[in-house]
Amino acid sequence: MLPESTFCTEDLPASDRFEAWTQRLGNTHAPMHLSSERTADYRGHQRVLALGDVTVWPATFDHLVFHRTPRLVRQSDPEVLHLSLLRRGAGAASWGRQQVGYRIDDFHVNSSSLPYEISTGHDPVSIIGVEIPRTALGLRAGQAEQVVGRRVSGREGMGALLAGLLVQLTSDTSSYRTADAARLATVVTDLVTAVFAHALDAEEFLAPETHTRTLTLRIKSFVRQHLGDPDLTPASIAAAHHISRSYLYRLFQAEGQTVAAYIRDQRLAGAHAELTDPRLHTLPVHAIAARWGYTRPGDFTRAFRTAYGITPRESRLRALQQLSVDAVHSTVDTTRMTPPAPLPHH
Repeated sequence: MLPESTFCTEDLPASDRFEAWTQRLGNTHAPMHLSSERTADYRGHQRVLALGDVTVWPATFDHLVFHRTPRLVRQSDPEVLHLSLLRRGAGAASWGRQQVGYRIDDFHVNSSSLPYEISTGHDPVSIIGVEIPRTALGLRAGQAEQVVGRRVSGREGMGALLAGLLVQLTSDTSSYRTADAARLATVVTDLVTAVFAHALDAEEFLAPETHTRTLTLRIKSFVRQHLGDPDLTPASIAAAHHISRSYLYRLFQAEGQTVAAYIRDQRLAGAHAELTDPRLHTLPVHAIAARWGYTRPGDFTRAFRTAYGITPRESRLRALQQLSVDAVHSTVDTTRMTPPAPLPHH
């Protein structure tokens, strides 16, 4: 599991909630003056994933106004850049005369070195925040601050890739180990750098290693989006990214795998998830195979058996049998917990 902490204002008395939330966000980002129309009984929930110098924090909270003044900047500046992916609600930010509104799946970009005011809508908002040291980005001095105040989309391009990673990372951390934190911090940093470089039209200034890692991530995202295409091949992938097949092979070799193996593993993982999903038990096995790019059922069966040691049909049967066993156990447990009805009095 990744290092993680959780904070919920509802664990505190109502009178202490807003002050505690103010302190929590100040420790997460930088000292700020916070105000709200709901201070009497404030509702806020935050998880913090510590990835070394990078922090990722999904949060949901009531109406809030953040105000970081020039005086607070002078008093304490951790020199971090902040990104918020807006998942629910609405928000707006201002830096003097400059004002920007944000909608769902937009990134808000801020800097602890600049004064600002941010306000959310009246309804609760949900965000995924990222705190990253300014010096960690592979950009020239002063470039990162040029992105502050721009509306960065999380619906397309590198922004969508970063948004997808953050959503996946914060949705389920059970598959990660503590040792994965440093690797994830590198991936997040590379993607933030690439998003900023794209916003500045400065991709040519990216460090070679950052460009290589982000290109690999973009290619993998492309592959996952086209797994149902039976014509997905190294040649088509290379052509879509305007690189040679030999360069594509080198990118994956650096990750310790081959292009063909990555395609196969992703297809089989997707097919396995659908075969073991009870909601899809009436969908024929060959139809699931076709959804994941296998046009010949025999090829799918052989590849599946090699990967999982059983056939697709056996995998589906085991999943359904386990579901039946779990249902029986659940019924038995419920029966044991229900006290017997009292005997009637005569």
